[in-house]
Amino acid sequence: MAQRFVLNETSYHGAGAIKEIVNEVKVRGYRKAFVCSDPDLIKFHVTSKVTDLLDSAGLPFELYSDIKPNPTIENVQSGVEAFKKSGADYLIGIGGGSSIDTAKAIGIIVANPEHGDVRSLEGAVVTRKPSIPLIAVPTTAGTAAEVTINYVITDVQKNRKFVCVDPHDIPVVAVIDPDMMSSMPKGLTAATGMDALTHAIEGYITKGAWELSDMFHLKAIEIIARSLRGAVADTPEGRAGMALGQYVAGMGFSNVGLGAVHAMAHPLGAVYDTPHGVANAILLPTVMEYNAPATGEKYREIARAMGVEDVDSMSPDQYRKAAVDAVRTLSRDVGIPADLKQIVKEEDVRFLAESAYADACRPGNPRDTSVEDLAALYRSLL
Repeated sequence: MAQRFVLNETSYHGAGAIKEIVNEVKVRGYRKAFVCSDPDLIKFHVTSKVTDLLDSAGLPFELYSDIKPNPTIENVQSGVEAFKKSGADYLIGIGGGSSIDTAKAIGIIVANPEHGDVRSLEGAVVTRKPSIPLIAVPTTAGTAAEVTINYVITDVQKNRKFVCVDPHDIPVVAVIDPDMMSSMPKGLTAATGMDALTHAIEGYITKGAWELSDMFHLKAIEIIARSLRGAVADTPEGRAGMALGQYVAGMGFSNVGLGAVHAMAHPLGAVYDTPHGVANAILLPTVMEYNAPATGEKYREIARAMGVEDVDSMSPDQYRKAAVDAVRTLSRDVGIPADLKQIVKEEDVRFLAESAYADACRPGNPRDTSVEDLAALYRSLL
């Protein structure tokens, strides 16, 4: 069976990497940018780090900021109309997953107007035409939206998030500049970092995992484990490590899928507007315990990558516990809540579990699940 792997055409890494955007635009012959970035990034002059470069080079752009932390169908549709009126021929997404996901959806729909309802993009949909060209500039070290073929949109009417998977949506250029992430507060750094760790661990144990994806995921776990505490403390080494680690995780999971942690986190974002990284971080150790019997020897390698010593002398039960404990300790050290008591209402658990079961990430979970299993996992954290 053939295994497909999709990555960016080009990516730039390191401090000052955003300076390469001007040359990429000129070489590719793009005329006008439609810049998608959220209001806070504009307010605090993060977006202008890129738009000032465009101005200095005489490259025209139009700014679109009708973007929410969990972007909605309406955000996307208004963005599509704004793009059509702008005269732009390419997109630049500046921000976390929300800004880049919005840009992805806009680019796909402009190129494939038959999907203007947005909902028809849910799941694994191969559209007829590639997206309008997108340059992605992440400002958080977590989602890896700049290197994935996925994006997530919120359906407000149905109170749910849905995942879209399409190789046509991947940005042509990704610019991973840790200087663009330096303004992240501690809480956001911690949450997005744990999101990246979740990507790496779920991607490593998902049913679709294979040797090439395993290589990326294990390296990502190692980089994140040694970098996240430093990033939260705002050290240059920690920031740079997380910028790379989250990207490497994205290279893997984008191509093999995720699992129950993400499936369960998406409804928390839709129902309670819970930050995605926080939801993942709270759920990850508990779901890891649930999945352990279906993971073979993989938790030994997770424990090793997390920095646990003497894993080769441990029994399966011991190294599985060690892996979970290492994740739980990291989450605690960076200030993530330990449970869902302040988030989830008991009366919502059934709806959450049904939504998680229907989520596009759930089938990749290494252990087969049911609505009842997912409900029990939610309740175990109340």
